[in-house]
Amino acid sequence: MAGLAVAASAATVASFQFQPSLSASRFAPVLAPAASFRTQACGLRCWIAAKLKLRKALKRHGWQLQRNLDARRNDRIPDHLEAALLTENRTHRNIHHAYDSGGEMASASSDLLGSSTVSKNSLQQGPNPSEIRSPVQDEESSMSNGHYDGEPSLCIAVIGATGELARNKVFPALFALYYSGFLPRNVGIFGYSRKKITDEDLRAIIEANLTCRVDHHENCDDKLNEFLKRTYYIDAGHDNKVGMSRLNSKMAQIEGTRAANRIFYLAVPQESLLDVALPLADGAQTKKGWNRIIIEKPFGFTGLSSQRVTQSLLSRFEEKQIYRIDHLLGKDLIENLTVLRFSNLVFEPLWSRTYIRNVQVIFSEETATEIQGRYFGNYGIIRDIVHSHILQTIALFAMEPPVSLDGEDIRDEKVKVLRSIRKVDLEDVVLGQLKDTSGKVDRYTKSMTPTYFAAAMYIDNARWDGVPFLIKTGIGLMKNRAEIRIQFRHVPGNIYRERFGHDIDLDTNELVLRDQPEEAILLKVNNKVPGLGLQLDASELNLLYRDKYDTEVPDSYEHLLLDVLDGDSHLFMRSDELAAAWNVLTPVIHEIDQNRVAPELYEAGDKGPINAYYLAAKHGVRWDDDW
Repeated sequence: MAGLAVAASAATVASFQFQPSLSASRFAPVLAPAASFRTQACGLRCWIAAKLKLRKALKRHGWQLQRNLDARRNDRIPDHLEAALLTENRTHRNIHHAYDSGGEMASASSDLLGSSTVSKNSLQQGPNPSEIRSPVQDEESSMSNGHYDGEPSLCIAVIGATGELARNKVFPALFALYYSGFLPRNVGIFGYSRKKITDEDLRAIIEANLTCRVDHHENCDDKLNEFLKRTYYIDAGHDNKVGMSRLNSKMAQIEGTRAANRIFYLAVPQESLLDVALPLADGAQTKKGWNRIIIEKPFGFTGLSSQRVTQSLLSRFEEKQIYRIDHLLGKDLIENLTVLRFSNLVFEPLWSRTYIRNVQVIFSEETATEIQGRYFGNYGIIRDIVHSHILQTIALFAMEPPVSLDGEDIRDEKVKVLRSIRKVDLEDVVLGQLKDTSGKVDRYTKSMTPTYFAAAMYIDNARWDGVPFLIKTGIGLMKNRAEIRIQFRHVPGNIYRERFGHDIDLDTNELVLRDQPEEAILLKVNNKVPGLGLQLDASELNLLYRDKYDTEVPDSYEHLLLDVLDGDSHLFMRSDELAAAWNVLTPVIHEIDQNRVAPELYEAGDKGPINAYYLAAKHGVRWDDDW
């Protein structure tokens, strides 16, 4: 067995080729002198199993796993796991951050080649058990003393740092990730804007919104102080070229000579996007690691303007660097779409026109603040909510099974769905606008901008042909609501039909995935009422997250920022998805603008325009009225 282990490890070394992609780095071969010794003790099979387990943990938890192990360094780690941990940490750090798009990291490449040579020689000569433990101790000692020689630095810049989005969402999400151990301890956080303030001013601005979650409240003040000390401010001035040069210099100062990765969050209005992004591309990207930029929705005002922005961005960045973020896609509801379908045999065979009668996608907000007013006054609910959130939800729901969970494989399937959605007819659309009766609603009510949108959509492919997808979204409605309702077809020749009385829809099975008002998965089934006689009732089998899971749900920005850090792109729109979504909506937007279609007014706190119910009836659907 020992000979087999040596041969297998040597073959791995010989066949290893450095791969720049992130996905390859996560599954790259692990090279270390510890491998041979440990496989002699527990066998090749045991060693492989331990390494696979560690890879999975590192892929999922990254720096948090190392932090937890460091905190428990006095505990004894099993020998075979200790050896695998050492090799995994070294390879994971060198490869995972070496490439994405920002240029080569020569030092990491040479380190890997050197490691390969050492491993090969060690395997041939046979390792000394004492030599195996000392690197782990050295590693832990280095980390506990605050040195990070083998760990690439990470810098995160928030462009538009003094705006409401940055203050209320982005910085709190970054702190939550830092507190939970998902950001490396040598991270640098940078705020960038045109206001004349100092580092201390920025720290004071954001500190008011930084809190620790209830379920992780230990050492909150210490972590908060650490985070604020690692937060710096860059004055952009009046020229972004000069400002980005300052940002680059400050980042380089923090990074030192180590490998370096950078994330840029562009929390700026669409009209300012290129003014910031292009100088950033030229003057603030690192050449010692990867660079990723995050762009906020909406992604253009029309299909043509969106295409121009995309072309400009792709002239300076690669597609894999661009993350178009929609915070609504960071909800657990969205992730549950694929988990529920592809990991449960009971649902996957039913996921087609054969068994599903209609699908309802509902997203409503009860608030109508001045912030929303100014925002909707420029873009409206179609460009803001429907173009990104609603269509992405439908694409994730209706896509074919992807080859893998890799972001590109999932996006390949999503874009097929978007290209198959039939162009929306104005006759299948209901527009609404919140009536200004209280005096608190902003001036968008004086324009024709819709604040409510309902429509019937169809996907022209073999799986979903003829199934209506009814969408309904608006602001200023009765309550906050976000859910997907799947209504199944009636049982053919149902022998219990007469037991349901006049309500023929009572026997319809229904699956509900809900994010608001409370997270839940509900399944509506028919059952017999206890007692004598035969009386049927429709009941809900429910999974309420607050009852099942005693934990606080992270904010969607935390989820999506962690995905960017991991290079997971499946919840972010690719350029071809962006174009396909505009192709679906552009005709109806053009017709609305040309004909100046007047939206139906509705009261604040109401259910929305009455015509939405006629629209649903036209397509054989009855909206659920559980407001």
